[in-house]
Amino acid sequence: MSILPKRRLSALMLATLVPCAAHADEVAVAVAANFTAPMQKIAQLFEQDTGHKAQLSFGATGKFYAQVANGAPFAILLAADERTPEKIGREGLGDPATRFTYAVGRLVLWSKQPGYVDADGKVLETGDWRHIAIANPKLAPYGQAAMETLARMNLADKVQGRVVQGENIGQTYQFAASGNAALGFVALSQVTEDGKLREGSAWVVPASLHTPIRQDAIVLKPGQGNAAAAALMQYLRGEKARAVIQSYGYAF
Repeated sequence: MSILPKRRLSALMLATLVPCAAHADEVAVAVAANFTAPMQKIAQLFEQDTGHKAQLSFGATGKFYAQVANGAPFAILLAADERTPEKIGREGLGDPATRFTYAVGRLVLWSKQPGYVDADGKVLETGDWRHIAIANPKLAPYGQAAMETLARMNLADKVQGRVVQGENIGQTYQFAASGNAALGFVALSQVTEDGKLREGSAWVVPASLHTPIRQDAIVLKPGQGNAAAAALMQYLRGEKARAVIQSYGYAF
């Protein structure tokens, strides 16, 4: 009976131990700030289930577009709107055939103070607040939705001088959470989990008051042919990811 040389035995053991790792890949994902919490959970599940790793960057959709146009090596964009991915596909910066709506966002008027925001948002007219946080409407779709809401309520001019503008919806939430602004128009996903408000008080803005916040995903040029990018796009459509997305108040 022959005995395998140590070097050959080690090589065989290595080959049997790491076949999956050889096929695992990494994918750089640009994620709209409102989708931070759910995407962090989804990325963990994705790695556990597929072996692929998602490297996440969070920020404003408008800024991500500028970075992508300037050659940023993101493989996937999870935008806060549908227009930006459509534009990216049209300009040849991504594959338009991969674009789909991964979530429909909800806008909420929120205060860290319990009982301060009423069920109809009348605090906008009657409250003694000095500042309201709103994301930059030129860069952040949630900021644009907030301004549309105020215009529909005939309050845009009234609140204009009291707006504290966040660069993205993440910074906007921080303004309200820190108390620098008594009120903030933020994403429902930032203040709820499993259908419950984590703290403070809120008014979920009726969808009829602003353009629907359809959030689209698209594979960008650097991600074409990347196995992890294709796997993540498929994973986002699956039951596990959708359960996480719904738990943060998003629809489809």
